[in-house]
Amino acid sequence: MRFIGWGVFVIALLAVILVILLNPSQPVPDGAVSQKLFQPGPYGVQLELFEVEDKSRKTAANGKYPGAPSRELNGKLWRPYMPTHKNTSEPVLPVGAYPLVIYNHGFMSFHQEGAYMAEFLASHGYVVIAVDFPLTNYFAPGGSNLGDVVNQPADVSFIISRALERNQKKGDSLYQQIDEMRIGVMGLSLGGMTTELVTFDPRMKDDRIKAAVSIAGPARMFTEKFFSFVTVPFMMIAGDTDAIVPYIYNAKPIREKDPDSVLVTIKGASHAGFAGISALLFRWANNPDSFGCSSMKGKVERNDSSFAVLVDEKIGVVKSERAGYCVDYKHLPRAMRPAQQQMLATLAVYSFFESLFNPDITQRITFATYLQQTYAKENNDVTVESGDYRAALKL
Repeated sequence: MRFIGWGVFVIALLAVILVILLNPSQPVPDGAVSQKLFQPGPYGVQLELFEVEDKSRKTAANGKYPGAPSRELNGKLWRPYMPTHKNTSEPVLPVGAYPLVIYNHGFMSFHQEGAYMAEFLASHGYVVIAVDFPLTNYFAPGGSNLGDVVNQPADVSFIISRALERNQKKGDSLYQQIDEMRIGVMGLSLGGMTTELVTFDPRMKDDRIKAAVSIAGPARMFTEKFFSFVTVPFMMIAGDTDAIVPYIYNAKPIREKDPDSVLVTIKGASHAGFAGISALLFRWANNPDSFGCSSMKGKVERNDSSFAVLVDEKIGVVKSERAGYCVDYKHLPRAMRPAQQQMLATLAVYSFFESLFNPDITQRITFATYLQQTYAKENNDVTVESGDYRAALKL
């Protein structure tokens, strides 16, 4: 009996430890304003499958994969809904149109990467869509292929078009839910680069996009001229110890290239730490980028010429080296806890979009003031350099 008792105790103890490990404690921002803004919004969040197929474009052959006659874009859609009425169990859709944000995942990742961000935004009245890109996602047939990023801007445009079609279709869950004048894009790493291309590249840009956020996105190959073709509010978020997309070559020069942009620097933040799953997998890790570099080793090098097709000095896209990529990745300095940097990134993204998309002009100004002044004052691990990014929308 004593043995059984100890066995039950050990099992219970292991269960408690497992719960703690699988449910990492949520960080709390410093400062009263930041703490208030980081609260979930007033809406419930409805999660739906989002599956579309672009039959006008092919998926290229990749390794042993022969390719496909179309591009399938499957993922999720997060949308807000009002609290349930007392006399029904069905959620009631909010009345009115909301901003649409497309989230683009990074290399060797998948659409759930930014779910923490999508759910937060949806709770504050945003429709958010994220899909797996055909050949850069973790489970891509033939292996993740860096070079397919050149096809992803058109994927984003196709997603926007399909969402807006549903916005006009009676009986659809998106019927009259999207404000076509308030469309934003964002992405992490290669998804950040996808965001930069679909927003600024004159060969690929989608003029329906009114705001863009790149989180640790490669930008070294883009010059000042690249950012001059459109005047879309742009924010770059990056960690200053990023071992995969080095801060000094990619994020740090952004304000010189796009003087009206916003640069949010998170001190001690890693690259992989921005991915939602890192908060669970790498909660106790010294630096998530050590694992990220190890998993990508050889795959990035194999696609060394992937971006060559993008090069065109006439539009400000130049050839660049991969300087600093995963240097001495087995001996990286201790990084910020992933959950902490995800919290800080969420505050920046939310305040940026609200400063542009909130229907109340007073609120837009309040959120802009928070992003440009209060955010860094209340959170010591953050610095913000900002131009007049709202001028592009005449706010």
